[in-house]
Amino acid sequence: MATVAPTTAVASVAARIERLPQSRWHTKVRTVIGAVTFFEAFDQLLTASTLPVLTKQWHLTAGQGTEIITSSSIGMLLGAVAAGWAGDRIGRVRTVALGVAITAVASFAVAAAPGFALFFLFRTIQGFGIGGVVPVAATYINEIAKSERRGRFVLMYELIFPAGLAAATLVASWVVPTFGWRALFVIGGVPAILIAYLQRRIPESPRWLLARGRAEEAERVLAGIEAEIATEIAASGGEELPEPVLTHVREESRGSLRDLFAGRYLKRTAVVSALWFVAYYVNYGTASWLPSVYTSHFHLKLQTALDYTLLSNLTGLVGCLVVALLVDRIGRRPALVLGMGGAALALLVLAASGVHSGGQVAVLASVATLFVYATNVTLYLYTPELYPTRTRAMGSAFGGVWNRLGIIIGPIVVGAVLSGGGDLATVFAQLGCVAVVGTVVALFATETRGRTLEELNS
Repeated sequence: MATVAPTTAVASVAARIERLPQSRWHTKVRTVIGAVTFFEAFDQLLTASTLPVLTKQWHLTAGQGTEIITSSSIGMLLGAVAAGWAGDRIGRVRTVALGVAITAVASFAVAAAPGFALFFLFRTIQGFGIGGVVPVAATYINEIAKSERRGRFVLMYELIFPAGLAAATLVASWVVPTFGWRALFVIGGVPAILIAYLQRRIPESPRWLLARGRAEEAERVLAGIEAEIATEIAASGGEELPEPVLTHVREESRGSLRDLFAGRYLKRTAVVSALWFVAYYVNYGTASWLPSVYTSHFHLKLQTALDYTLLSNLTGLVGCLVVALLVDRIGRRPALVLGMGGAALALLVLAASGVHSGGQVAVLASVATLFVYATNVTLYLYTPELYPTRTRAMGSAFGGVWNRLGIIIGPIVVGAVLSGGGDLATVFAQLGCVAVVGTVVALFATETRGRTLEELNS
């Protein structure tokens, strides 16, 4: 078992990370991890774009359609659980690389699936990889960022995720009608080429290394980062790195799952878990069924349905950009409250209006997506801030478990309402009410703006 890092060493690493200015090194790391995250997001939403075609090709029932939509989510739930343990035990970078490998190989297997059963199996395995990558990658990016403008730094990275979702819909709108659904999953296997580069060029988190008692390795990694940034500063004629300013931090415990429910962490875990569940229940309860709703309820052409779905993902990307620019100014709690509140309002207005046309759904669902995406991306920033280094990946992954439960249950409930003869107004009304609950929960969120990870957990 790893030894606990001395308090002075923890403070020193934190102080040295805090003194590093934004640099090309940060951009390089954010870009590489971002490329991985982009394809994980791309792979996550492929089923929604292919479901209308699969339903006709394999004569799927409504229940089988629901199972296909939730297959990757089941895998992501299991992957999040495994990644929480792995990220805190074997390292952030190694866990991300392993998840990418699983995602890529499984994507090729999905492309070759001859029918419903194997598609479900391979898509579940692919989801396992996606679920392992996303929370641990967010944890890593948080750990290399300084407290000043950490929100903007992390969320500009997180923009890659909704960009991947939008790209999946954009590519699907061309690839599926032209080359068929299998080609879409072949494209989803591209991340395989990123694995070797990721492990060669991205150093492990110094905070994690120190927390695992690997002080010499943490020193070597951090010294290498400092040297690269110092060289960049010298080449541009800038001043030398300032001396690190140490602050008092408490020595961390060894870390276990039960620590997420001890003392002040109980409230943090309860609030953030509820927010993860609600935000993704609303997001995927809406997004997973939209293409099928457009084609089956409004009898729109597949191309039109995919274009409308793309509109929603593009507005979601706008919401993420807006919150990335504002989150360090307004704080995490207001961003979460406004995000859930805006989504609730748009969905309830849609329900009250009677849901008369596909265009009407496209516009108001896109407004709801703008707000709920802003909430989702804020949670990827917010959750790792709430926990100490030894349980940070576990805490992020535990939030990811509730995320996946929302992703699974939201589409199931919507599917049950639709297959049970319920109308679309009922669907959007219940989604809006769930978003109202999320708005209330967000009022109890702990504010983390402008404080180091050590200050928040000392």
